[in-house]
Amino acid sequence: MDVSSTLWVLTVVGLAALISIDFFIGRKPHDVSIKEAGIWTIVWIALAVIFGIGLLIFGGGQPAGEFFAGYITEKSLSVDNLFVFVLIMAKFAVPSQYQQRVLLVGVLIALVLRTIFIAAGAAIIASFSWVFYIFGAFLIYTAWKLIQEARADQEDEEFEENKLLKAAERRFGVADRYHGTKLWIEQNGKRVMTPMLVVMLAIGTTDVLFALDSIPAIFGLTQDPYIVFTANAFALMGLRQLYFLIGGLLRKLVHLSYGLSIILGFIGVKLVLHALHESGVHVPEISIPVSLGVICGVLVVTTITSLRASKKQALKDRAEADRAGTDRGEGTAKDSIDV
Repeated sequence: MDVSSTLWVLTVVGLAALISIDFFIGRKPHDVSIKEAGIWTIVWIALAVIFGIGLLIFGGGQPAGEFFAGYITEKSLSVDNLFVFVLIMAKFAVPSQYQQRVLLVGVLIALVLRTIFIAAGAAIIASFSWVFYIFGAFLIYTAWKLIQEARADQEDEEFEENKLLKAAERRFGVADRYHGTKLWIEQNGKRVMTPMLVVMLAIGTTDVLFALDSIPAIFGLTQDPYIVFTANAFALMGLRQLYFLIGGLLRKLVHLSYGLSIILGFIGVKLVLHALHESGVHVPEISIPVSLGVICGVLVVTTITSLRASKKQALKDRAEADRAGTDRGEGTAKDSIDV
């Protein structure tokens, strides 16, 4: 897709305007209700759909299909990010009324860092076509790693600060408590960071780790930097509202990691086949409609099986609790008779 510099500028300005509106709406610290989160989640999804329809009208079916495949993939991978965001919020004991501000700035940092990743990835791909082999192998490895992690016990999982965050804390120091939405304060004659700034940096920099698989994944669906950037932008900008909307549902998506591993593995194979094709080897290539169908199908099946498994586990836990309560009641009655 041939994108002019004017369209790039208009797109960036438009996205900046949307981010400004989002910031203006959430500027006052408050607890986000399910209704508010639901409305704005629908708004962000609708904007992404409208943008995709615009690509269909002005660019054709190929760019539109690539955008929707990339958007759905990035959105599903972003949902996996929310698990870590929950751990970060708990680690730093972020008051509920400040969580939306933390997420807004943290996601903005993530978007800037991902833009750098996208630019670097596009430059590498343009110069070295063999990088598709590396991307493909990395995604297949990541898929296997996700399966291993999903099979392991994750109950005691905790967030660990990365080296960059620890270095910043040592260099500038951190206040002992939150001071509203302030990022810096004077403490004992020294300018130090507040926990608010630390948790924003934690979310923004932690997302870079997720970008290591999400950026190669979307380059496996399209090599157009414009589509890669816009798909990532729309997926990330609705992440704050999605956090509050499905926060309680995250624990029920017990098979999400399996679904994401299948998607990443599928895209990894697609990348390897594309690399072989570029090298002159006659192998079949996976089309965008097939990719879109596989991605959507896996997510639907994963969601259904997750909810069924969670419901079954909840019924099992309830039955065990009732049985334990009955046993305690019988024991108490027997003791009283003996007395």
